[in-house]
Amino acid sequence: MERNEILAVLGDSRALLTGHFKLSSGLHAQNYIQCAQVQQYPARLSKLCEALARTWRDEGITVVVGPAMGGIVLAYELARQLDARALFMERGASGAFEFRRGFRLFPDDRVLVAEDVVTTGKSVREVLEKLVETDAKLVGVTSLVCRNVEIDFGVDYRYLIDLDVPAYAPEACPLCKKGVPVTKPGSRPDEEGAA
Repeated sequence: MERNEILAVLGDSRALLTGHFKLSSGLHAQNYIQCAQVQQYPARLSKLCEALARTWRDEGITVVVGPAMGGIVLAYELARQLDARALFMERGASGAFEFRRGFRLFPDDRVLVAEDVVTTGKSVREVLEKLVETDAKLVGVTSLVCRNVEIDFGVDYRYLIDLDVPAYAPEACPLCKKGVPVTKPGSRPDEEGAA
C-alpha cells in the first residue's frame, strides 16, 4: 500500500485525532493515533494487515502474539493472513504481562509480536522480556504505526507506516502552557488513577 492509501484508511476510520492527549508513556501530544477505530472495520483492517503480513510471509511465522489491548485484534488478523496461531498476553495480578487462558508457546514456534501503535515500545518490551523465558524463536516485532523510527527492540522491526507526532514532557508541553484540558484516550490507566 502507498502511504497516501494508508493515511486515507486511518483518516476515514477517524483513527487520527487532534486535541491534547496524555499518552500511555506519560508524555503529551497534540495528535493521537487510535487504531481501535480502524479495527472496528474488518475489511479496512484486513487491507492494512494484508500489506503488513506481506513483509513477513517468508519468515515462517507460526504464532503472532499481541499485548492486550491494542495488539489483540491486530495479532488475530495478522495470524489469519499468515496462517499462524494468534495469542495475546495480558496483565496478571502482579501487573506484568503473561500468557493466561491456557495459551502457550512450543519450542518450534516462530513468534512475531504485533502492536497497533509503537511510541516508546514499553508494552512490546514487556512482552519481549516474557518471551525470552520460552524456548520459542522470536522472529520480530511489527506494528501498523510507528511513532519512533529510532526504536530498537534487538530484533527485526517492520511497520506499515511511520508518523511523526511530537510528544512532550508535561512541563514542556505547549498545550499545557496554554491551559488546554488534557484527555487520556489509551487503554492503560496511569498512576494517578485516570482512565
